[in-house]
Amino acid sequence: MTQPLIDPFQRPISYLRVSVTDRCDFRCVYCMSENMTFLPKKDLLTLEELDRMCSSFVRLGVEKLRITGGEPLVRRDIMTFFRAMTRHLDAGALKELTLTTNGSQLGRFADDLYDAGVRRVNVSLDTLDEKKFADITRWGRLPQVIKGIDAAQKAGLRVKINAVALKGFNEDELFSITEWCAERDMDLTWIEVMPMGDIGNEDRLDQYWKLDDLRARLAERYTLTDLPERTGGPARYVRLEETGQKTGFITPLTHNFCESCNRVRLTCTGELFMCLGQEDNADLRVALRNFPEDDSPLEDAIRAAIALKPKGHDFDYSRQKVDGRVSRHMSHTGG
Repeated sequence: MTQPLIDPFQRPISYLRVSVTDRCDFRCVYCMSENMTFLPKKDLLTLEELDRMCSSFVRLGVEKLRITGGEPLVRRDIMTFFRAMTRHLDAGALKELTLTTNGSQLGRFADDLYDAGVRRVNVSLDTLDEKKFADITRWGRLPQVIKGIDAAQKAGLRVKINAVALKGFNEDELFSITEWCAERDMDLTWIEVMPMGDIGNEDRLDQYWKLDDLRARLAERYTLTDLPERTGGPARYVRLEETGQKTGFITPLTHNFCESCNRVRLTCTGELFMCLGQEDNADLRVALRNFPEDDSPLEDAIRAAIALKPKGHDFDYSRQKVDGRVSRHMSHTGG
């Protein structure tokens, strides 16, 4: 049971993203419909079960744990879970504990997160315009998020901004967002919108802004130096020489990033998705709950799931229709 997790394509699995809730206090138009039906609370893994699940992955070689949602910080008593994971950081088995958040609750939890060993957070923020922010998040308020970012930086957390590139929405803010991040010493990653879930009246093709085009526009104003940095993740990085900041591009549509994938995603109900862009999953909750005193069946189930990890996703916009769409919402899988 001490052998590391290796998928069928000889990729070591060292990164687990965990959705602790499907609930969110925003309703971003590319993520979920406005009138969502969320899971009954009884279907969710308890915080104790999340601890046991994540601890099993750490024993099997996972070194990075990213907590996601929904919005992870709206989960009741979620800091109990973060504090429990601190023991794996202290033991050296876990190299990084981090989270992706919409920033709305950072004002409340930034200091507690730092005390639990979190050193970096990703904040999803697509616009600096208050009205546009309210429109795209439906329920969000920009000043609350900015205050959360202020609190995170004051607490000592390194903040990275994740912005979804949306044609006709934030194209005109490319440089203002870039410069705002540079002024605050924050890195920035742009993400192509992905075809996931029924989001109502929104059209994926209408939203799709190709990041090759975005990068070309950046190059008109800045000197872009490609960075060799690879984390096993989807982002490809450049340095903007004029500002010194690092900018990433996550391009699941224009450039498949699967060859070095080192991650899997656990949902708040105990499903393990081996690929963000595939429907195949493994139900780990059965082994977790059927054997409450023995982790061996759970670890066997994890290994069996990793053995089914596909080579890559099938996202495709090239034929002027959305191919490779998956039916679940992004909030279900956890980003």
